[in-house]
Amino acid sequence: MHSRRKFLHQLGLGCSSVGATTLLSGITNLGLLNTAAAANSATNVSNGYKALVCIFLAGGNDSYNMLVPTDPDNYAEYQQVRGNLSLSNLQQINPTNISNGRMFGLHPNLVKVKQMFNKEAPYSDANLSFIANVGALVEPTSISSFQTNSNLPVGLFSHRDQANHWQTSVPQDRNALGWGGRLADKLCTGSCLSNNISMNISLDGVNTFQRGNNINSYSISTEDNGSIAIRGSHSFSFYETLKRETVENVLDQNFNNILQQAYSKSVIGSTNSSLEFSSAIANGQAFNTVFQDDDLSKRLQMVARTIAARNLLGVTNQTFFVQLGGFDTHDDIINKHGELLTHLDNGLSSFHEALKELGLDNDVTTFTISDFARKLLSNGDGSDHGWGGHAVVMGGSVDGKKIFGEYPNLYLGNSLDVGEGRIIPTTSCDEYFAELALWFGASSADLDYILPNINNFWTPQATGPIGFLN
Repeated sequence: MHSRRKFLHQLGLGCSSVGATTLLSGITNLGLLNTAAAANSATNVSNGYKALVCIFLAGGNDSYNMLVPTDPDNYAEYQQVRGNLSLSNLQQINPTNISNGRMFGLHPNLVKVKQMFNKEAPYSDANLSFIANVGALVEPTSISSFQTNSNLPVGLFSHRDQANHWQTSVPQDRNALGWGGRLADKLCTGSCLSNNISMNISLDGVNTFQRGNNINSYSISTEDNGSIAIRGSHSFSFYETLKRETVENVLDQNFNNILQQAYSKSVIGSTNSSLEFSSAIANGQAFNTVFQDDDLSKRLQMVARTIAARNLLGVTNQTFFVQLGGFDTHDDIINKHGELLTHLDNGLSSFHEALKELGLDNDVTTFTISDFARKLLSNGDGSDHGWGGHAVVMGGSVDGKKIFGEYPNLYLGNSLDVGEGRIIPTTSCDEYFAELALWFGASSADLDYILPNINNFWTPQATGPIGFLN
């Protein structure tokens, strides 16, 4: 007797990322008709729309070579501690909120980011800032509490744990939901719950950040119109139609096994929701901004296309998860990190231009996260796992041209150095994310659920704890 798995395989069905992506329930034929009709009446207004775009720099961004002190004393300190990893020819920036004589520059490859930060042509209308020395914390931490192992994040300095901590903001719990998922749990009500496409969109499959109790992610790709579906599901030839109907009849059975039921719903949902998504993307608001051909730029281009189809998708809030990998630079760090920052430079600048063209720059905030920064000390040709580092925030609502938080001293043995240039964060992920959540539409009363540790760092109120969002 053939197993269902073997039967599906013999039918020639392939499923992109089923089992690696979260797929939602399908739509009705009426839903497809409504989508097509909406294409003829789409408007260019935001209607209160807001989006958060999370760029995960996977592997541990060496952010002390991304944002570098350039005043003579602090640059000499940087050169001494970084040794053969230190950079010259930095892109000078002019933060408006630094008044203690400190000066800063960016990695030489961040040419466009430097122009956006400084509001220089052709990006004089950009708003971009940095959050300095931010990281995963359970509570404010000092050298002494670190040494006594007092309430530290679990698996500190581990890739898997630290990447998870940034996406959950609950670093004492390896099994916590994502803060983006909990945010969606709070804000997705009414018609949002019946929408066939999740408000959480992932360009990189299943992720922790968007995993909630009620709301998960809907995965898309950079190919064609972005939808991920069963092979042949968009074809209406006799053979593909017969094959699809046969499979749907099999999957429609009341399987006893709960995993079989979940798989059944996922496959049927994948097929129908992908048709709706593809139709919306094909008919979304047009823009002419040209994106580069690297992976990050292609992902951000699809994010822009999805945002351009917001009215057809019937959404007022969306989160996006985009990953740029390769930051685990234990060797050849100068070349590898430089190439990755070129991709970040191209992606952010083109995404800014597309949002301006769509008239939505004020409605979208883009932010970076990473496992951790690297150690300040070289290991010979690279650098090993660190802790606190720097993040980028960009968008029309960002208070631009500023460095928020406390940029640390870089000499070894300073008051934040737990060894070999691993720096204790002075701004918590909770504070960083609370500001994003409040801007996105969460109330201060929601923050206890979205960010369970927030009261360890800040008493929730209507305005954000850091001040980088207007």
